[in-house]
Amino acid sequence: MKLFDTHCHLQDERLISDVTSVIAKAGNAGVTRILCCGSSEKDWPDVKILYSTYPEIIPSFGLHPWYVHKRAENWQKTLEKFLVSIPAAAVGEIGLDHALENRNDDDQYKVFVAQLQLAAKLNRPASIHCRKAWEPLLKALNEVDRLSRGFAIHSYSGPPDLIPQLVEKGAFFSFSGSVTRSGNKRARKSAVNVPLERLLIETDAPDLPPVVNGKPVSLNEPANLVYVLREMASIRNVSLEELASQLWENSYRLFV
Repeated sequence: MKLFDTHCHLQDERLISDVTSVIAKAGNAGVTRILCCGSSEKDWPDVKILYSTYPEIIPSFGLHPWYVHKRAENWQKTLEKFLVSIPAAAVGEIGLDHALENRNDDDQYKVFVAQLQLAAKLNRPASIHCRKAWEPLLKALNEVDRLSRGFAIHSYSGPPDLIPQLVEKGAFFSFSGSVTRSGNKRARKSAVNVPLERLLIETDAPDLPPVVNGKPVSLNEPANLVYVLREMASIRNVSLEELASQLWENSYRLFV
């Protein structure tokens, strides 16, 4: 089986110090494509170096809502330069996060819309973070030109009844290790309701570790994608092979 980790952060200090081993372990587990998402101006250069070094990696560059307040005045020009320099790159991780206590919603929204417009302009797929901001997300998607390449909502945590509206906008829905937590009933219900051709899986490594034998894995890495696959196959009552094949097709269609 070939697997595609559609969202992780190999540039994170918890992974980058041993990244060659991390990527080798992923390959041994069947994970042969990895979308590595930059989150801020600080880590975009690291993502670019990883892409240049490891053929398994597809790069993605974006300004995450957690780091909007730290952006430089010329952040948008810098982002566009990174994207233009690598035609294979996606836009992300971008988005909205209303679960943060200290935040500026207007600032988040303005930065998010600017990046959606950039994705539309450059005809790139996007990887979107959204927590407790589903109404503003839909507003933003209605405000900008349609993203003809589509977009993924990573580690989807929205309500199942929102899925049809987002599909109409071009969404794919990615599920992480959080779906392996038995108490996460909404994510598990959503995982059943997503159309199969719009389904993705990810690790979000090194965060959101899957639960294995009742405990979260000690270090989350792309090799752990197999645990998300197994849980998703169980939730949707399909074989591992059938699901893996469809997930690969979906991921490749969106990001390659």
